Amino acid sequence: ANTRLINKFLPEPAPKTVHVPSGDVMDIFDAAERYKNEGASLVVLAGAEYGSGSSRDWAAKGPYLQGVKCVIAVSFERIHRSNLVGMGILPLQFYPGENADTLGLTGKEQLSIDLHGGNLSVGQDIVVRTHEGKEFHAKVRLDTAVELTYFKSGGILPYVLRKLAASH
Repeated sequence: ANTRLINKFLPEPAPKTVHVPSGDVMDIFDAAERYKNEGASLVVLAGAEYGSGSSRDWAAKGPYLQGVKCVIAVSFERIHRSNLVGMGILPLQFYPGENADTLGLTGKEQLSIDLHGGNLSVGQDIVVRTHEGKEFHAKVRLDTAVELTYFKSGGILPYVLRKLAASH
């Protein structure tokens, strides 16, 4: 667990979070399990250079295994962004001058992300809506046609497995 993790739900850095909507403070792993049991998909709202210092592919496997489906960040560390795509996690980027704070997002919102029925394109603009009716635009950070293919397949491993199955 990362003891330096900054979570705006808590007064000091810790590998803990607050379960929404119960308000229970718990370890991130326990919260992820609880959300998984509740059938909730998770979205991370992040600051600048999300993933810095964590370019190994395992750093993207952790969020994947915890049920994260999307990360919306001010910016991404290049390799980590690519690793998120490889795990089937959608990287979205706030537009310049915007972040969770400027948009009034607390992280407690339920978000709806318009994926255009899966018809995504490289660098596409998409709309994110909160359950309260607030909406903002974000840029899809699938930067190449190959990344788009991997994401649509659910990540690189499902893509490779489908290709292997189709060839036999």
